[in-house]
Amino acid sequence: MSAYFVTSTGTDIGKTFVTAGLIRYLREAGQSVEALKPVVSGYDSSTETTSDPAVLLKALGRETNAEEIAAMAPWRFRAPLSPDLAAARENRPIDFDALVGFSRAAVEGNKGMLFIEGVGGIMVPIDGQRTVLDWMATLGIPLILVVGGYLGTISHTLTALDVLTQRKLKVAAIVVSESERNPVELDETVASLTRFTDATPVIGLPRLPGGLTQHPAFARIAALL
Repeated sequence: MSAYFVTSTGTDIGKTFVTAGLIRYLREAGQSVEALKPVVSGYDSSTETTSDPAVLLKALGRETNAEEIAAMAPWRFRAPLSPDLAAARENRPIDFDALVGFSRAAVEGNKGMLFIEGVGGIMVPIDGQRTVLDWMATLGIPLILVVGGYLGTISHTLTALDVLTQRKLKVAAIVVSESERNPVELDETVASLTRFTDATPVIGLPRLPGGLTQHPAFARIAALL
């Protein structure tokens, strides 16, 4: 069994796009795959079939009903804010120990490939004391770090890597998910990052309609897992 935590340098970078694409690719290759998106902010039940959990459920070949979404994402909040603030708006603080226990149970019970998708960036607060980084460090599983192609991404990525290294977290791959506006070509960003990331592979992934699994980037990422 294998488990990976999918995290990123910020919000709306492409975590769900990458996770869903990997799920589809691995399923098409005949592998058993599971996924969780435990914490979601900005969740609107009236559009739940297009939510991030629904995107992952569709990639897994499952129904996008309320029961399936609740099982994949137990902590859902309406406000599009950091989880601590979104939870406070609803007077439903996230129990960090329960979150870790939920995630750990999935890791220990997994018999194939498991992806746990985080929320926001690596330092986004979960509660008044802990961040996504603390969540990842407590689990201790390898990471897939998704970053953008926007101006400033190299500094953001290297800063994130430094923090992750300090917490002794292994990054299996850095995926540069092409941003809507890219002042630098995707290949140039990948090359620049590669010069500074030692042995951590950097893979560029262009924006693709519907998360097409045919792009060779998914095969390259999957080969590293």
